[in-house]
Amino acid sequence: MQSQSTTPAVAIACGGTGGHLFPGLAVGQQLMQRGCAVTLLVSPKEVDQLAVQTASGMDVVTLPAVGLTRGRWIRFLSGYCQSYWSARKLFQARPPRAVLAMGGFTSVPPVAAGRKFGAATFLHESNTIPGKANRWLSRKVDQAFVGFPAAAFGLRTRRVLTTGTPVRPQFQPKDAAICRAVLGLEPLRPVLLVMGGSQGASAINELVLQTLPRLVDRAPELQLLHLAGSKDVDKVRNQCAAHKLKAVVLPFLAEMEFALGAATVAVNRAGASSLAELAAMRVPPVLIPLPTAADNHQFHNARAFEETGAARLLEQGLATPEE
Repeated sequence: MQSQSTTPAVAIACGGTGGHLFPGLAVGQQLMQRGCAVTLLVSPKEVDQLAVQTASGMDVVTLPAVGLTRGRWIRFLSGYCQSYWSARKLFQARPPRAVLAMGGFTSVPPVAAGRKFGAATFLHESNTIPGKANRWLSRKVDQAFVGFPAAAFGLRTRRVLTTGTPVRPQFQPKDAAICRAVLGLEPLRPVLLVMGGSQGASAINELVLQTLPRLVDRAPELQLLHLAGSKDVDKVRNQCAAHKLKAVVLPFLAEMEFALGAATVAVNRAGASSLAELAAMRVPPVLIPLPTAADNHQFHNARAFEETGAARLLEQGLATPEE
C-alpha cells in the first residue's frame, strides 16, 4: 500500500454545474483505481454539495468562487482571491502532481495555485464552444482535452487531445425491462423519456403536452417517463391521466442510469454531459437546445450529434407538435 508521501495527489476543479461536476467525478473515480489520491474542488452551490455525497474515497473541498455576472466584478474578484488562497493553502500542505480543470468559474484559481507548486495542469472542455473560463485557461495549462474535435479551434493552445466527455461507470447499456420495472413502468412496452435538466424545462414540458394527443393516437403502446421539474410535475401528471397515457412523472430522478436504461428514445436539452451519458447508453435523442445557453453552445452540441446521425435537432422557437 502506498504511503501518503508517495501516492500521487491530483486535484480536480469541477464545480458550478452538473456538466462540469459529473465528468470530474468520473475522472476522479478512474484515477483512484489507478492509485491516486483525489481531491475534488467544488463550489458552494447546492448541485455540487448534493452530487459530491457520492464521491466515496475522495476528499472534497468547497471553494468560495462565484461566477462573473454583469456588473458584479467586485464579488467575482473577491471570490477568486479567496479561492486562490484557499487552494494555495491546501496545496502547500500536500502539493498535487496534477491539477485538472473541468471548466466553469471554480476552475481558474486552483490551476493558478497549482502552477505555483510545479503541478502539471490540464483542462477539459465538454462543449463544442469552449466556455470563458476554459478559453482563458487554455493559455496557461500544459494540455487541453476536448469532448468534441471542434472545441479545439476555440482554445489558445496547440496541445489538444480529443477524448470525448467522461461518464460515470454506472452509465452503460442495461436491461431495459429491468430498468422499466424498477421505475414502475411496463417492462415490455417502449418508453419515451422527457427531461429538461435538474430543474426541468417548461418549454419542453409544454411542447410534449401539446404532442400527447398525437402520441396516443400514433403510438398507443408508448409509455412516458417525464422528469418535469417541481413547477410542472402536477400539470404533466394531470394531462397524462386525461389522455389515459401510461406515465411516470417525477420532479427529478437522482438515478439517471435507470431512466436512460429504460428509454427507447429521449427528448431533452443538449448539455455535453447529458449527451455523453445518452451516447454511452445508446439512447437516441430528439434534442431541443436551451436557446439562452452561453454562446449558444447547446445548439452546436446538438448539431454535432445530428450531423453524425446520432440525434434529431429541433430548435425551441421553431419546434411544433407535428414535428
